[in-house]
Amino acid sequence: FGLDFYDRLVDELLAAGVAPALTLYHWDLPQALEDAGGWRVRDTAHRFADYASLVVGRLGDRVSRWITLNEPFCSAFIGHAEGRHAPGAREGTPALAAAHHLLLAHGLAVSCLRDAGAGEVGITLNPERITAVGGGEEEIAAARRAETLRNLAFTDPILGARYPEWERETWGPLADGSYRRDGDLAVIAAPLDFLGVNYYAPSRVAPAPRVEADPARRTAWDVGAVAAGWPGARTTEMGWPVVPSTLTDLLTGLVERYPGLPPLYITENGSAEADQVGPDGVVHDEGRVDYLREHLGAVARAVDLGVDVRGYYAWSLLDNFEWAYGYDRRFGLVHVDYDTQTRTPKDSYHWYRRAIAGHRERSARG
Repeated sequence: FGLDFYDRLVDELLAAGVAPALTLYHWDLPQALEDAGGWRVRDTAHRFADYASLVVGRLGDRVSRWITLNEPFCSAFIGHAEGRHAPGAREGTPALAAAHHLLLAHGLAVSCLRDAGAGEVGITLNPERITAVGGGEEEIAAARRAETLRNLAFTDPILGARYPEWERETWGPLADGSYRRDGDLAVIAAPLDFLGVNYYAPSRVAPAPRVEADPARRTAWDVGAVAAGWPGARTTEMGWPVVPSTLTDLLTGLVERYPGLPPLYITENGSAEADQVGPDGVVHDEGRVDYLREHLGAVARAVDLGVDVRGYYAWSLLDNFEWAYGYDRRFGLVHVDYDTQTRTPKDSYHWYRRAIAGHRERSARG
């Protein structure tokens, strides 16, 4: 029944002139696989490859852009180390195994998609621009550990065919490599047609004491670094600082670190605001309009500096279920009354529509 639904959805999108970009995995592991160990065990990566083959066999004739995983950082570490997302675990080495097996699943799926003649194949990561609170040795080391947890555990294997240089400094004996096999890196680093980048806010981090004194008993989340806030920046309803220039920095930094970086798509970017339908029946979300304008400008600056960005997706069209936050956070360009299901386009919807039309006109003029 699931494939039947997406079969109809793809046809409707194409009929409306919308080119679908299909994400195979957005944190929804079947319970039967979780009961068998989930992403902690290697077999799950192979079951994911089977699933990829099944889906591309059904939809590959009409879907041209394929994303294997969405934000494996969240699946691996927020789910298995911080415990805020499913499966709600606070683990050490098993969380690192989950991260590795997610990457292996990605690489195996890339091979399956290629064999089936899929169009563009990529993955979506959610790297942050991370800076230290100061220039001291301990502060720089804390930022390095945070960078390893947040970014390098994924970007280095996929884009650089290597494991992070500072993983032992970050996790100590937890990073024992017991979950790795010879040849895994070659699978994980399979060439991509694009890299999806989800970006919302930067992180500024400071050193922090480890929660657990015994290194072998720490979770993979406990890397001795803590968020320190961004002085002077407006924050969204998520508490995230709005610093658009850091998106430019992130994109140019990826190009510098990974020679041969594939083309990029900004696959998510947006802000949660305190949206309300006013007496005039309109949602005046000036904060979101400013956020989108400034971040699109940041992408344009990155392009001017030589970054190959092929497209941009705003998050999101509709207010929706935001995982651990439920329906309490609104990212949509269209307001949803959850009681009546009434949809009300916000000011940001109309602004974004005009921005797209203006870009199309400029492109047509060359």
